[in-house]
Amino acid sequence: MIDLTDKIAVVTGGAQGIGKAIAETLAQQGANIVVADLQLEKAEAVAQEIAADTGRKTIAVRVDVSDSASAKAMIDAAMAEFGRVDILVNNAGITRDNLIMRMTEEDFDLVIDINLRGAFYCTKAVIRQMMKQHYGRIINMASVSGISGQAGQTNYSSSKAGLIGFTKALAKEVGSRNITVNAVAPGFIETALTVDLPEEIKEMGIKLTPLGQFGQPQDIANAVAFLASDEASFITGAVLKVDGGMVT
Repeated sequence: MIDLTDKIAVVTGGAQGIGKAIAETLAQQGANIVVADLQLEKAEAVAQEIAADTGRKTIAVRVDVSDSASAKAMIDAAMAEFGRVDILVNNAGITRDNLIMRMTEEDFDLVIDINLRGAFYCTKAVIRQMMKQHYGRIINMASVSGISGQAGQTNYSSSKAGLIGFTKALAKEVGSRNITVNAVAPGFIETALTVDLPEEIKEMGIKLTPLGQFGQPQDIANAVAFLASDEASFITGAVLKVDGGMVT
C-alpha cells in the first residue's frame, strides 16, 4: 500500500486536469500539498477542496514556472509553511500546436520556456534542500510525444524529449543523495486540453491506442503516486509510459 503520510508535495499546474488529480491522490495517500499554479484563485479552491476531503494540510501558491524568481518563491513558501519539500511534481505545461512552417518563434519559445525551462527552474529551487535532507522524489511530466514525436508539435515534442533527457541526467547526478528522478509519459488523456480536439483527431487517438480508449487523469495520478512512494525507491531515471499501449 502506498503511504505518503506527512510527506510534503509540491505540484505545479495543480489547479486543474492532471495536476489536480495528482494533488488529490497524493493527499489521499497522506501527503500535505502545495497546489502551485499560475491561476491562484483556482489553486486556492483546489487546496480548500483537498483539505476538506482528506484532512491534509494544503496551501495554494501562485507560480509562473517560466520565471526563476517565481519558482524560487514557490519553494520558499513551501519551506516556510512545512519546513521541507519531499516531492516535486513538475506538471505545469502548455501546447501551442502548429505545422513548423506556420509556427511562430514566440510559440516555440513559450512551450520550451514553460515545459522544459520551468522544470529546470523548479528543480533548481528545491534540489539543495532535498540534498540537505538526503531525500527527495522528483517526477517530471513528459509525454509520448517526446518519445515518438508528433506532427504539428515540434515545439511540444522537443520540450518533452528534452525533459526526458533532463530526467535521466539529473537521476545520475543526485542518486547518491537518496533522490530519485523519474518521468511519466502520458498518451491521450481526457482533460480540458483534449476535450476540444476535432473528432477526427480523437478517433485517431483511440485507433492508435491498443486499449481502445482515452486514459483518465487518475491513471496518471496513480503512476505519480507510485513513483513518489517508497515502493519505487530503487527506480530512478525511468520513463513510465501511461498510454494504453500507444507507443511501444
